[in-house]
Amino acid sequence: MAENWERETLEKLAFHALQEQRRARHWSIFFKTLAFLFLFGLLILAFKGKNAVEQGLSGKHTVLIRLSGVIAANSPANAEDINKSLKKAFADKDTKGVILEINSPGGSPVQAGEINDEIWKLRKEHPDIPIYSVVDEMCASGAYYVAVATDKIYVDKASIVGSIGVLMDGFGFTGTMQKLGVERRLLTAGANKGFLDPFSPMNDDQKKYALSMLEDIHQQFIHVVKKGRGDRLKETPDMYSGLVWTGEKSIAMGLSDGLGTTDYVAEKIIGAKDIVDYTPKENLAMRFAKKFGATFGAAMIGSMEGNLR
Repeated sequence: MAENWERETLEKLAFHALQEQRRARHWSIFFKTLAFLFLFGLLILAFKGKNAVEQGLSGKHTVLIRLSGVIAANSPANAEDINKSLKKAFADKDTKGVILEINSPGGSPVQAGEINDEIWKLRKEHPDIPIYSVVDEMCASGAYYVAVATDKIYVDKASIVGSIGVLMDGFGFTGTMQKLGVERRLLTAGANKGFLDPFSPMNDDQKKYALSMLEDIHQQFIHVVKKGRGDRLKETPDMYSGLVWTGEKSIAMGLSDGLGTTDYVAEKIIGAKDIVDYTPKENLAMRFAKKFGATFGAAMIGSMEGNLR
């Protein structure tokens, strides 16, 4: 009888201890989730950016928009987000001038063209608001395509500027396939459906066609540069060859207008040293959320699996 009483008591104590352990785990998950939501909220607020009122500014100011990295639809430097920021900047009644701060090797000619078109459109709609490009380390290819739409381009003497050209790159694996004894079996409906297939020998007619496409885009690029820079250009035989130059050399060639930093242009050229940052930042928060959320989600699943054992 005593043994049964002792056994029942021990079983009850073990059961209550297990219940307490499970409660502790549940509360731990709850507080971890709450902490995550709180930190994520702070992150979004931090990346959201502040307008002039939130920054405690009143009166005229300079708007800053950064264009950094490769210009592409799936990158922070995409036309949709940059153009939204540009529209917001020009719509602000207290905007005295806009600075597009560029540090980019270029990218998609379509995305660059959309930004270029939007800048010209906004300049026409708001002729009293100037927009300037300020080059950090690099403004090449598609980035220069964007910059030439602005009123003036300011650089550092060591900035890299230019690369007015177009390329289409890829690889050919036919030699490797032959060595490995691999046969390519490509079936198409349409003589050019396998256009520039990397696993097939180069077709001369298709190569000529690809080069003609590149030449068309190159001429569009040259037209945009001449439209934007006008009489300031001091054309040379290699200006449109795809070469790049230092910022100092680009000034002498008329590809840019002078030396200047963002602060200098805001204070001395625009005349409004207070700067409001309108750079799109939502994508940064979303990328962090996806990355952190995946890690946190895996940890949460592991924690819940532990409670189900």
